[in-house]
Amino acid sequence: MRKIEIDDEVFAYLQRHSEPLVDTPNDVLRRELLGNKKPDAEQAVRGPGSLMFIIEAGLAAPGDKLQHHQPRRQRTHEATITADGWVELADGRVFAQPSPALKAQTGSDINGWGQYIHLPSGRRLQELRDEARNRHAQTD
Repeated sequence: MRKIEIDDEVFAYLQRHSEPLVDTPNDVLRRELLGNKKPDAEQAVRGPGSLMFIIEAGLAAPGDKLQHHQPRRQRTHEATITADGWVELADGRVFAQPSPALKAQTGSDINGWGQYIHLPSGRRLQELRDEARNRHAQTD
């Protein structure tokens, strides 16, 4: 492994394009420069994302679209639920949680659970999460 020095502006860019506590600076550079999400060995190790239990409850499916609309900015952001319960953005970045995914799209800290709409059902992710928890509690 080689070491490089980067200036503060480049480091800030890397931070803005990374998922905290998941991506390393090398992951971001690999994705941005080479178009790779992550090396295959790392992808195989990735655990289930936070939407997995919603999929398992039958309330969402891999490939379902999520949407957040910002009326004042007249912007609409979309993402896709992956087979392992992660949130994937159009540029290929993936996030285990909806809030960091939405932050990556909007540039602001936003509650992804409360703001993303699950397009097939028209419901907020928060509602689906609550229903999945209730179903799980009833089976215990």
